[in-house]
Amino acid sequence: MSSRSKRKSISLALSVVVASSMFAACSKEATKSPSETGATTTTAPTAAAGKYPIATQETLTSWEQINPNLTTLFPNLGDSPFGKRLESETGVKVKYTHPADGQSKEQFNLLIASNNLPDVIEYNWGGGGTAAYPGGPEKAIADKVILPLNDLIDKNAPNLKKLLQQDKELDKMIKTDNGTYYAFPMIRPDNGLVFRGPMLRKDWLDEMNLKVPTTIDEWYTVLKAFKEKKGASAALTAQYSNELNIQDAFIGAYKTANRFYVDDQGKVKYGPIDPQFKDALTLLNKWYAEGLLDKDFALNTDSKSQDTKLLSNASGATVGLLSAVGKWMDTGKKTNPNYQLVAAPYPTLNKGERAFIGQRDFKYNPAVSKAVAGDSKHAELAVKWMDYAFGEKGALLFNFGIEGESYTMNNGVPTFTDKITKDPKFSLQQMVSQYTKPNGPFLGDSRKSFNTYKEQDDAVKIWEQTDAAKHVMPPFLTPTTEESKELAKLSTAITSYKEEMFVKFVMGKEPISKFDDYVKRINEMGIDKVTQIYQQALDRYNKR
Repeated sequence: MSSRSKRKSISLALSVVVASSMFAACSKEATKSPSETGATTTTAPTAAAGKYPIATQETLTSWEQINPNLTTLFPNLGDSPFGKRLESETGVKVKYTHPADGQSKEQFNLLIASNNLPDVIEYNWGGGGTAAYPGGPEKAIADKVILPLNDLIDKNAPNLKKLLQQDKELDKMIKTDNGTYYAFPMIRPDNGLVFRGPMLRKDWLDEMNLKVPTTIDEWYTVLKAFKEKKGASAALTAQYSNELNIQDAFIGAYKTANRFYVDDQGKVKYGPIDPQFKDALTLLNKWYAEGLLDKDFALNTDSKSQDTKLLSNASGATVGLLSAVGKWMDTGKKTNPNYQLVAAPYPTLNKGERAFIGQRDFKYNPAVSKAVAGDSKHAELAVKWMDYAFGEKGALLFNFGIEGESYTMNNGVPTFTDKITKDPKFSLQQMVSQYTKPNGPFLGDSRKSFNTYKEQDDAVKIWEQTDAAKHVMPPFLTPTTEESKELAKLSTAITSYKEEMFVKFVMGKEPISKFDDYVKRINEMGIDKVTQIYQQALDRYNKR
């Protein structure tokens, strides 16, 4: 691809929002901890005998994010115990380049414009959102930025090929509508799909003889008690990342969502203009006005404010990640031995109902998939190298590290050693990041868990009791080039206006009586066209 063509492509990346920007919330989890994004079934096929190590003198180049936990110990993945072991087991030397933490999108754009691509690039090639390649994988292939992988996988990746033959659902996820494979996927295990949900201070509930709330009315009772009897100034808090990060908790009780979703008839709907979305806004506005919802919720743009409030008794409830349960309980118990969190179900309006929607991801995590550069001179070697992570031995390395150092086999189950779990200086996540690859294209393992409390194990069972599997939009639809252009024209303005009005409605800066005017404005901005495009893309996906 010419430098001029690539600059044209990057100029598109910088001037428009990616076609699937409405899906941003579906694929925000690229930075989650390993237990949340990660890991898979234990039936990985083994690479053909003698295939590894590969006899080669060639060196591959790879551009990929480095886990922030690892950077405190090694500046480059190749220097870590994991990187060195991967090189010795595959026989392939790799020179890694890592974007600065938090700057991957900007540095990706510069990389694509530079006309100097590495052999493999780990990025969001098919997951939508503002951080994905504009126009999706088909556009990236048309731009000659990445290669179609069908023939390369067929001839050089027996492990991934076998997995795709065995798992038609996964196969459907990682190709475009015309059947083109474009990246090596990160594959989550079945028990790694749900990792976020509502949680409360169990010690406070016990102190006031209150049960874990399951309905909206019960939540109101609990939050009022937290405010009035425990002095919580922000009884319910949550992180804010382009939207209030509650994964449709409370909103879903009204059978809608703060995003596109699929209704019971399989039709794509834009939740924020549903009539019942007005009821959800009315609820949140009431809680905000009564001091139950954090008055500074829109300022909670990083995890620190959420940490501070939940550990200082300013808050007693949130919607958060599974890993945070362990982190907060570890810290909270240092000053208060009774500090305890408990998961609550995604709430409903009526007792005994099943939640309409909640957080549930898909087994394919497109945010950290690896593609081969369009002008790579080592495409076959790159594919053979990546395929190692999908065989039995490679999957063990990616998930658990080095046997005898980071894990041992305990009755056939890989178990992290005390060296990993009880290091006096470094955290569990820091130790694990040296020996494994927490995020990236590999076959995850359902036996891997970083849960340190029973409450975490219980949380997943509680949070997964929703109908999210029916209603969450797949984040890896592939709009056509023309559809992508149309989406890019319309999506940014709609998303920005929706979020601006959401905050104003909740905070009371705009009266809820203006909801119909707000819906009319979004309709005028072209939401019907966007919905139609996503419906067409979903229909094509379902036929793959």
